[in-house]
Amino acid sequence: MLLLALLVAAPAVRAVEVLTVRELVSHCQLMEAEPRGVDAQYCIRYIQGFIDGAVVTDVRVLLNAEAASNRTESFSERAKRTRAPGIRDQFRAARLAGFCLGDPLPLKDVVDVVVLDLVALNIDDTADSPARGAVYASLREHFACPDE
Repeated sequence: MLLLALLVAAPAVRAVEVLTVRELVSHCQLMEAEPRGVDAQYCIRYIQGFIDGAVVTDVRVLLNAEAASNRTESFSERAKRTRAPGIRDQFRAARLAGFCLGDPLPLKDVVDVVVLDLVALNIDDTADSPARGAVYASLREHFACPDE
């Protein structure tokens, strides 16, 4: 009975708390003063994680879509496709995300560009918008894939 009362009284919980532009900028603005500090690392790793997540997701989506159109693959072909996506797959999939970072491109260069955009958005209503959308828009704007 006590457990039921606690569950009813508990506040609603989201599966994932949304990080806002304002919150991310509060960390990123401290990068220049303390580049090795906790806040700087939070900012850098958030942007790096966003990029890594986009690349991994897009590679998997691309490979799964290709597999769906070619149902006659062998077991070994499927194993290779699902367990060992290569660099070539990453380059092909980058176009799905709408940004291409190329190689080599120092993470610091990417972070600096994204942070400038985040700071510019840290005003009015946009400051409370999700940081993920602002990071994505910045990457697409500044690192667009070249036309083939």
